[in-house]
Amino acid sequence: MAEYQGRLSGPLLDRIDLHIEVPAVIAADLILPPPSEGSREVAARDIQVERYAALGLTNVRTNAQAHGPVLEEIARADDTGLALVRDAADSMRLSARGYHRVLRVARTLADLDGAEKVGRVHLAEALSYRALADEVRRAA
Repeated sequence: MAEYQGRLSGPLLDRIDLHIEVPAVIAADLILPPPSEGSREVAARDIQVERYAALGLTNVRTNAQAHGPVLEEIARADDTGLALVRDAADSMRLSARGYHRVLRVARTLADLDGAEKVGRVHLAEALSYRALADEVRRAA
């Protein structure tokens, strides 16, 4: 797997929000009913729809659809969160696209927590999803 991922270009990987390892699916897993969306996920989606409607962005319904300047405003972190992102941007060599991907994921994690503000914990988790891709790239 690392060999395959090592052949993927940085700009392509920048377009992927979450890099996680997923165990192989076994036959028994295939007969289980699909998981349903929980109330936490539904609430987060509703928060996003309301947020963008209040901003007058009728064509945006989710954080995934938000563009850079809007995203930077709605995912503005506190000072400790900003310091974390700044340090991570340097050490992980985040591009502008990668930076916005981290903000997008962090805003979604905050929405799932019902948090009005994006906190350091949300940014740290969002950065951890990008760190896996960096590890694979270095290993290849």
